[in-house]
Amino acid sequence: MKAVHGFYIEDVAPGMSASAAKTISERDIQLFMTVSGDDNPVHSDPAYAATTPFKGQIAHGMLTTSVMSSVLSNQLPGYGSILLDVAARFKAPVYPGDTVRTTVTVREVMAEKRRAVFDAVSYVGGNKVLEGQATLLLDSRAMH
Repeated sequence: MKAVHGFYIEDVAPGMSASAAKTISERDIQLFMTVSGDDNPVHSDPAYAATTPFKGQIAHGMLTTSVMSSVLSNQLPGYGSILLDVAARFKAPVYPGDTVRTTVTVREVMAEKRRAVFDAVSYVGGNKVLEGQATLLLDSRAMH
C-alpha cells in the first residue's frame, strides 16, 4: 500500500494483520553496522563468528526488528502513524541470505488515546526468529 495516508484509528480492529518479507544480505549487515555503530565481531568478522555458538556471521537483532518496523510504517497502520514503544524477543539467529517474513496483528485498539497495540512474529522458513510487540499513535479522521 503506497498511499498518502495509512489507516486511521477508526479503521483498525483487533485481528487485522499485514506481512512483509526481506532477505537480509551481507550488505544490509554492513550498512546497519555503519549506521548503528554496532561492530560486534559476531556481525562484522565471519572468521570470529564461526567460532561462536552461531557457527557463522549473524544479522543484528535490531536489523531483524526493522522488518517489523517496515510492516508497521508501510502497511498497517501505515503512513501517518508514530511508533511509541517496541519490544522484541530474539528466538533464533538470522544469517546473511535468510529471508525474514514478519506478520503484525492488531491486538488492542484504544480509540480514545488514538493508540493501537500490535503483536509481531518473524520467521525464517518455519523457524521463529522474533516475537515482538509495538504500540503506535494513529491519526483520527476527526483531526482532518
